[in-house]
Amino acid sequence: MEMSLQDRVALITGASSGIGLAAARLFIEQGARVGVLGRTEDQVRRAAADLGGEERAIPLVADVADEHQVRQAIEALVRRWDRLDIVFANAGINGVWAPIEELRSEEWEQTLRINLTGTFFTIKYAVPYLKRQGGSVIVTSSVNGTRMFSKSGASAYATSKAGQVALTKMLALELAEFGIRVNVICPGAVETEIEGNTQKRDLEDTGWPADFPEGGVPLTGGGPGKAEDVARLALFLASDASSLISGTEIWIDGTESLLQG
Repeated sequence: MEMSLQDRVALITGASSGIGLAAARLFIEQGARVGVLGRTEDQVRRAAADLGGEERAIPLVADVADEHQVRQAIEALVRRWDRLDIVFANAGINGVWAPIEELRSEEWEQTLRINLTGTFFTIKYAVPYLKRQGGSVIVTSSVNGTRMFSKSGASAYATSKAGQVALTKMLALELAEFGIRVNVICPGAVETEIEGNTQKRDLEDTGWPADFPEGGVPLTGGGPGKAEDVARLALFLASDASSLISGTEIWIDGTESLLQG
């Protein structure tokens, strides 16, 4: 199956670690040049350097929740390589998980601002460049809010992830005439650093008791997937191998969500 990205330019948000970094590495191996976007300058610059430096990867420092910063970063990427073919809107946080009456409005708004509005900003400012020749947009959502609703207190996170799927389907139809495909990946448990962005509070008495078999991911024998597993799916969706796929959500979770939904 041909999955070359030779001479294509990709923007990956949340690219300094986890799924984003694994995807950047894989895209570059397949011939792409990558804008490595993240909000922590030291991490972004280190990741870009490790990926091959200015010839293959450039650092883009931006908070996806800041519209002006996102627009500037995309403009800088296009100035560098004069095109944009692939957008992997991967940045996100778990945010605060708490009972609805304990969840503060600013905590709700922060999670939606980064996860959902940040995805909107990323795609909005990339689309004018994608329209020049067509391309692929890939969004990282989650099993939570799309096929799994058993994570107590994750209402803000799940809502942001469900919103990403709706946005993807709307844009897939809107942008089809320009040869732009828009798809969404829904990972389950994956070994990444996103748990560091999670704050769980007052959940002891929230939710229904459930007795799952030991190990949450049946296909792996219980353990989480790897960032590289999701990166390979992103590569498929970025490449011409998926040329007729658009408006589709793909769960990549080793059947975890079927067990725990």
